[in-house]
Amino acid sequence: MDPILLIAIGAATAGFVQGLSGFAFGLVAMVFWVWAVPPDAAGPLVVGCSLLGQSLSIRAAWRGFEPKRALPFIAGGLLGVPIGAWLLPHIAPDTFKRALGLFLVLWCPTMLLAKNLPHIAWGGRGADAAAGWLGGVMGGIGGFSGPAPTLWCSLRGWDKDIQRAMFQSFHLCMHSLTLTLYATSGLITPKTVHMFAIAAPAMIVPTFLGALLYGRISDHGFRRLILTLLLISGAFLLASTWH
Repeated sequence: MDPILLIAIGAATAGFVQGLSGFAFGLVAMVFWVWAVPPDAAGPLVVGCSLLGQSLSIRAAWRGFEPKRALPFIAGGLLGVPIGAWLLPHIAPDTFKRALGLFLVLWCPTMLLAKNLPHIAWGGRGADAAAGWLGGVMGGIGGFSGPAPTLWCSLRGWDKDIQRAMFQSFHLCMHSLTLTLYATSGLITPKTVHMFAIAAPAMIVPTFLGALLYGRISDHGFRRLILTLLLISGAFLLASTWH
């Protein structure tokens, strides 16, 4: 298939999923882009498009946004990203992906099969900041800032609007920081800009459609959607380590 068409289809599909769930753009897009986007351009392209998608669908999360809830996640994440970036040269990427992927493929089905998801009430803002910090570290290591805070929000037992507002505001901040680091490090090349010019228009309408459909999902359905996407993410991480 033509690379330009693959980039556009991947962006459209991932934009819809991100509009619906508030995350998972990279997970979905890379199913298509792995065949068309060079590895050195994949990271910046995913972050740039994901940031655009978060911005387009922010209205779906706005009604649940509470600064006092979001700030611990964001503060922890901002502290974690530099640590993850520092650890990156010292950790084998495949080992990191296998460990994270294995955790997700074991934990998420357990939660999906449980009649009642466990709700964690302890820890307060300190525990929320720790979840954000872990997400920041994982984002700095390999761009996987989403699983930790997203899973933690689900286990908190908050309704879908609060959950989405938490991890969407978190991702907005982490993507903005990551994209800034990419830009200052010279990792955004003319090739990346050209591919972004193809992907961005293709994802606009699907992202809005996903955000519109989000309003029709129940709290229970939203939790199951999040866990299913995390399970798929774990399986994709494991598959990506096979050579």
